[in-house]
Amino acid sequence: LQIVVTILNVNDNVPVFKQTNLTEVVPEDTKVNATIVAREDLSASDADLDIIFYELTATVQGTDGYFAIKGVNNPEIYLQKALDYEKFKLTTLFLYARDRPVGSTDITHTATATINIFIEQADTKPPWFLPCTFVNTEKSVCISSPYTGRVNISEMSTEPLTLEPGPIYAIDPDYTINEKIQYSIVGGDTDKVFSVDADTGNLTMNKVATSPDSYLLQVMATQVNNIQKYSVVSVEIKVVNKSAYPPNFESRIYNGTVFVGLVPRSFVLQAGEPSSPLMITAMDEDFPDV
Repeated sequence: LQIVVTILNVNDNVPVFKQTNLTEVVPEDTKVNATIVAREDLSASDADLDIIFYELTATVQGTDGYFAIKGVNNPEIYLQKALDYEKFKLTTLFLYARDRPVGSTDITHTATATINIFIEQADTKPPWFLPCTFVNTEKSVCISSPYTGRVNISEMSTEPLTLEPGPIYAIDPDYTINEKIQYSIVGGDTDKVFSVDADTGNLTMNKVATSPDSYLLQVMATQVNNIQKYSVVSVEIKVVNKSAYPPNFESRIYNGTVFVGLVPRSFVLQAGEPSSPLMITAMDEDFPDV
């Protein structure tokens, strides 16, 4: 009597990953659709020889949609959306491997691999002149105001000029890279009256200003490692007559009167003259006609 015995394969094995914990460092400027983790590093095996179904999820809030797998049966992870170091610097992905499709009523075994993603800041932003104001919530764009200063006509200053709201200064906003910045005047100084120190940004005079007209300089900050990363700011230098005398108040003491219950922005009246607003005036001998 010949007896044929057929062994039926029972789903009694769990899928197994080659590695259950991976760490990847991803540059911020990685191109969309680039492979982050190869299929060979993530494929799971199953002793039951079942087809493996994969699913990828992100655990850090706000990082969904950046990374995806090629397909339900292809665990290769690729970049789906451009990265921004200011938005997030790391995330953790969970890759699930199942021996049955999601939603199957059959007995299903699942394995999990953890992928830690660290974002490496790239040199993506041009220099920022400080102080500056952020124009978006991600703080990826910062706009500076013009610098202003003044010099006396026909007078040579040997010290760096004092500017408002502060000295000329720019930084590399890609702060983990922090490339060196150099400065240069690229416009508004046809007479070569001014110079800017390439390393410090200090603005000095080469010769006297003989015209009462203001100078509107254009100063450029450039990254030393990449001249295509630059920013330009305006510096207005007003040419004024030298001030030899300090201003003086016309009186050392002013006396005024206010009444109880006055609304804000009401006039303060001169003491003894209830119909005349209190006037505080000063004189400057440099400007006798003003």
